[in-house]
Amino acid sequence: MLHRLTLRVLPRLTLAVTEEHVRKRKRLVMLVPGLVAFAVYRLVKRADPLSDPLFLLLLSGVISAVTALWAYKVGRGTGLSNLRREDGARLLGWLIGWIGFLYGMQLSLMVLALLKILVGYDYLLHPDGPAMMAIIIACTSVARDAFEIGHVRRLQCDGQSVLTFPDGEALRALVREQPGVLASWTSLTGLGGALLAVTVFGLGEAGRMLPVQFLAISLLAGSVALPAYLSGQQRPGGWVAAFGLLSWPELFRFWWWPGLAFAATYYLVLAGAVVFLLRPEHMSGLVHGSIGFLATGIMALYGYYLGYRRALEDRIHQQVPTSLLRCPFVFGILSKSKTAPTGGTVPPVGVVLGGSGRQS
Repeated sequence: MLHRLTLRVLPRLTLAVTEEHVRKRKRLVMLVPGLVAFAVYRLVKRADPLSDPLFLLLLSGVISAVTALWAYKVGRGTGLSNLRREDGARLLGWLIGWIGFLYGMQLSLMVLALLKILVGYDYLLHPDGPAMMAIIIACTSVARDAFEIGHVRRLQCDGQSVLTFPDGEALRALVREQPGVLASWTSLTGLGGALLAVTVFGLGEAGRMLPVQFLAISLLAGSVALPAYLSGQQRPGGWVAAFGLLSWPELFRFWWWPGLAFAATYYLVLAGAVVFLLRPEHMSGLVHGSIGFLATGIMALYGYYLGYRRALEDRIHQQVPTSLLRCPFVFGILSKSKTAPTGGTVPPVGVVLGGSGRQS
């Protein structure tokens, strides 16, 4: 889900995909695959009750893969015959395989786990309702993201500057450049997540319950993302000094979203994979610890990466677009700095967190 974080945390990408005319087209793009996914569900349901989790995930992945290619084409604004020639097999393979098939399966697992852990609606006991929601929600979410990626690619082909394309290549480059720092953040925070999960597990029957584990790990992983993000910006004094330069409302906004929201999402995906694919009778402390390690480590890794890319974009793109100034959150930050909003320059600390404030 790194592409989703990239599209929402980096302001220039967020502004590009949340302009009003883009949002109107995106709603239509999400509606059509949702209806098609529902029709496919109804057809498949007659032949098979969709009670097999693996079959459900594969079906969701196939539908999402086709949806990703179609939505990307719409966002890209060109025909299928031109995509291979202009974008290349590698980009299209990543789009269909990762944003479509694998991401669709992840979203379906998240839906199934969310229903089981927080609502008590167990897919293994009542497959029809959760299966329908897993397929439709995954399909519409993939359509939304693929359309946005296609729109960003369209802007790139039109000559507009896109410093961070959300295909993960920038993350791989950062891993090659700073392997030690990333390994430290990922491993240390991951061990902290594992230790917390095992500790909670050892508290007794309540600590072994998935809702309790979900709450504990999500809070830790979401909290870890904030200092990792500030550390990735590599400002004088490090992330500790950055805390003193920011107000609590600003820190809370990032901790809440994307920190806590995506930490919960990763936990649900990992827990869903264990519960519905492995289906153990009882989840051991080792299993809970592994989920805690992965969820917390991933959030630290992605947090550091996003902070690094945000600082890089701030240095290269020194002008604040007029559309960004319309956001009350950003305007409030700029009004506290020495630079007036109409001046157009980014203050040295004022946009440490930020974002466009638009989530849809």
